[in-house]
Amino acid sequence: MKRYERLRQILRMDPYEDAFEIYRLTAAYEFPWDVTRALELALYRTYAIPSIGRLLAETAELTDRAQKRYDDTSLLLDAVVEHGFDSEQGRTAVRRINRMHRSYDISDDDMRYVLCTFVVMPKRWIDAYGWRRLSRHEIVACTVHYRTLGERMGIKDIPGTYEEFEACLDAYEKAHFAWDEGARRVSDATLALMASWYPGPLAPLLRRATLALLDDHLLTAFRYTPPGRATRVLVRAAVRARGRAVRLLPPRRAPHHARQNREIKGYPNGFRLEELGTRPVPGVGGCPVRHTGGSATE
Repeated sequence: MKRYERLRQILRMDPYEDAFEIYRLTAAYEFPWDVTRALELALYRTYAIPSIGRLLAETAELTDRAQKRYDDTSLLLDAVVEHGFDSEQGRTAVRRINRMHRSYDISDDDMRYVLCTFVVMPKRWIDAYGWRRLSRHEIVACTVHYRTLGERMGIKDIPGTYEEFEACLDAYEKAHFAWDEGARRVSDATLALMASWYPGPLAPLLRRATLALLDDHLLTAFRYTPPGRATRVLVRAAVRARGRAVRLLPPRRAPHHARQNREIKGYPNGFRLEELGTRPVPGVGGCPVRHTGGSATE
């Protein structure tokens, strides 16, 4: 298979009728690393909405249990991508997501905004740092995929097109991004979690590199000192260089899913979808549970 052959396959498909297959090809074959990074930053930027960041700080889900929350969110979202909305695994994943959210008082506006980040941030990231830009077919398919997720989560007044999702996101951030002490604690805990995936001496460097990828509006909301221009230019150039290097490699022949990511640390012996999203029970945090789709360390 040649580098652009899968894109040609995607362009022969219908972006509405074949939306879920197109999104799977994009996320699991064409851009698995980029989609993972984009969704990490998508969720991270939601903390700058005080009502979201404050709630996460109060529940301690992303301060005391940051790795588990990261793992569960990644695995549940990707189970739908891997198996489809109407599969047993997909239905179970959506039920778990809905049960997690029903435990908290979250406004429809905040839920809609979070959904917008899932649609908009992957396109912005891939267009800036991927080995190629997304095609219109892929943009439409991503929009349809997350519209469907939003409908199954019961979110009201979901935008219809990518452009509407983008306008909703930008307007909501302009109106609501603001400082909150609890949100800053959640942000710090998330940056520490990301740094923990690499050797300890690299932690300060990785924190600066992550901040260099953030926009000024987000940095201001958390009251972080913006990295210097030279740092931003260097970090962003390095990530773009990675994309150019991927372009020279043979295309991926097997899918890559979240359960295979090295950042997933909480389930070394596998997992069951029914178990995700629950708080760890003392004494059984590492119990050997198994995901029907394969091992978490596969």
